[in-house]
Amino acid sequence: MKRYILSFASAVVGASIALLAYDKINHKQVISNDLTNPLPIHRTTNISSESLPDLTNAAEKSVHGVVHVKTKIAGQFYSQNSMFDFFFGNGGQQFQQQPQIMPVGSGVCISSDGYIVTNNHVVSNSDYVEIVLDDKRTFQAKIIGKDATTDIALLKIDAKDLSFIPYGNSDELKIGEWVMAVGNPFNLTSTVTAGIVSAKARNINISSNYSIESFIQTDAAVNPGNSGGALVNTKGDLVGINTAIASQTGNYIGYSFAVPVNIVKKVVADLLEFGEVQRAYLGVNISSVNQQLAAQKGITETQGIYIEDVYDKGSAKDAGIHKGDVIVGVNEFVVKDIPQLQEQLTKYRPGDKIKLQIMREDKKLDMHVVLKNRDNGTAIVKSEDITILGAKFQPLTGDDKQNLRLQYGIKISDLGEGKLKSAGIKNGFIITSINHQTIKTIDDAQNVLSQLKGIILIEGIYPNGMYAYFTFSQ
Repeated sequence: MKRYILSFASAVVGASIALLAYDKINHKQVISNDLTNPLPIHRTTNISSESLPDLTNAAEKSVHGVVHVKTKIAGQFYSQNSMFDFFFGNGGQQFQQQPQIMPVGSGVCISSDGYIVTNNHVVSNSDYVEIVLDDKRTFQAKIIGKDATTDIALLKIDAKDLSFIPYGNSDELKIGEWVMAVGNPFNLTSTVTAGIVSAKARNINISSNYSIESFIQTDAAVNPGNSGGALVNTKGDLVGINTAIASQTGNYIGYSFAVPVNIVKKVVADLLEFGEVQRAYLGVNISSVNQQLAAQKGITETQGIYIEDVYDKGSAKDAGIHKGDVIVGVNEFVVKDIPQLQEQLTKYRPGDKIKLQIMREDKKLDMHVVLKNRDNGTAIVKSEDITILGAKFQPLTGDDKQNLRLQYGIKISDLGEGKLKSAGIKNGFIITSINHQTIKTIDDAQNVLSQLKGIILIEGIYPNGMYAYFTFSQ
């Protein structure tokens, strides 16, 4: 009898050990980190709705201030970019053979009396712009001004008592902060998506070599048609104008980019007062500091903007800034790279005074700088006042673009004595490239020519459709 009891006890103990072993093995499998044969892990997490932001009020405030922008475009101006459909107002359309009304983007009402901000690329080639409000009313818009450098345009419609989105402060945005994109993707009116600020002062090289890029990067979903729409914070304040997406398909796959509203405010103010943007220049040649440059130049920090050269008669020269100095701040705002410096400088006009924080041989100095215009003066400058190589220029008209099937170029309006006339160029010639670099604006021409020495090749077209090129030495 004892033998049977002992056997039974042994069986119970053995079974218990087996059950414990099975439980251990099973537990290990559940929490396995085997990357080649991962098993599902089931966890229950209680997320309180109180921990998430309430975006309903901000959405309600902003959705009525975003409009649909439609344009009539003559000629062939739409194409699909297979690598990056950054300028997503065209929705990836192929070339359009006939002029027609097309929904190309969004806009943001910034005042109750009809001023609307959108992207320059949305309206740049347009002969006619139509605005559709959130309540379905339609208006023809007048283009007050455009700025290709920041990709911002200002429109005006004859309307009153409109819903509008108040300006916020993009400098106060923090990485990780919740934001919403409001626009008209795929012709779906008044669409709101949400995400966070993924990065600031992002340069993605989507426009000309002389564009100002210091984008707010977000993961709020935007798609073709959102271009020119609003990026708002949780208060419903405007913090950016949605401009671009990073995509290999033309549609949203994770990241979008917006022009900071602090840049937008300055551009709008200049377009209203002067008809074009007034830019302030430091008069320096610069590079962003990285580990390689820091080691090469003996700089202890790996952030900031290194001054490669200081130009004679420029703002920096007059302020006592030297070659080899490192800019680390503008009016106490920390700048770590060139896009951040550009963003801060776009807030100012020629004649404005700023304080630069620089590092010189491990000493931090405050340098007081009076900013200058492109001609090293402090006066307000307009395009019609600018002379390049003895000539004055004007932007292309809608007829120029339609008749010659051009998307860009600058036209000689007054040919005086100088290099261009000596080379045989006649009045009315449209310059499209200099040394194979695309020329879209007068700023482009000035910037290209300022960096070139030796043989200059100018290409373009006359109003009669005859293509021509000219060379001369500089």
